Amino acid sequence: MNDNEEIFLCAICNVESGTCNEDCKFCTQSVRYKADIQRYTLKSIEQILTEARSARANGAVGFCLVTAGLGLTEKKTKFIAEAARAIKKADLGLRLIACNGTATVEQLKELKAAGVDNYNHNLETSRDFYPTICTTHSWDERYQTCLNVKEAGLKLVCGGIFGMGETQEDRISMIEAINSLDPMNVPLNFFHPNAALPIVENTISREEAFDLITLARKMIPNAHKIMVAGGRELMFGDEQYEIFKRGANAFVIGDYLTTAGKTPKDDVEALESFGYKIAKNFHVMPDEK
Repeated sequence: MNDNEEIFLCAICNVESGTCNEDCKFCTQSVRYKADIQRYTLKSIEQILTEARSARANGAVGFCLVTAGLGLTEKKTKFIAEAARAIKKADLGLRLIACNGTATVEQLKELKAAGVDNYNHNLETSRDFYPTICTTHSWDERYQTCLNVKEAGLKLVCGGIFGMGETQEDRISMIEAINSLDPMNVPLNFFHPNAALPIVENTISREEAFDLITLARKMIPNAHKIMVAGGRELMFGDEQYEIFKRGANAFVIGDYLTTAGKTPKDDVEALESFGYKIAKNFHVMPDEK
């Protein structure tokens, strides 16, 4: 990133946790692996609003509503739409992102009408490697949802996870597939091991992880944001703010879905101490004016 570029901060609201019946081997939210995490059904709208206000106060310009499970149902669609309307009514200045799994064009249009700006659906890995980490749904279903997002008129957020045992060829294949979808934002996650999961460890080195950020920036040149999300603290440790010298210009603040992050205050203070400019607002894209 150049000296004048700003860092964008995003916060996650885990609306529904640990209730997923899929068998994704990287995910503690699957009920199959009995990971020691918080499990609950839909949070109240009041709690979601409280978290949205806190996220904005902590410097976030993006706020992501995440639910566990394969995809949107009629109930979830209506609930996320209700939450979106409440957040937009509060006029917090947040870019609202939904991340609720597979979705039809009709469901996505309903979310858009309620005020959702972006929809996040990650490819996770390459098409060839995907059956190794998940057997209960296909990579093609994930790709189709991304196409549905664009057809519905929402901005696409699409990324993946590194460090699940995939090859470098798999990583390149995933990045190429993401680029083919021309997403607005690309979240890069680094596998966070958990003793309950079938995948035992993340074997990627720190330098390899830095190189993957640089590679993603080079191979997805039109992305507005290359965001480092899950696994940031564990993967990069005391060098985590070096990601901005490698091509990233955004990251997640606060806690993730089932793992704890640094406090937003600590992240903001660290960014300012390194001289980084933190975005106060989400810049309007040319085709959104």
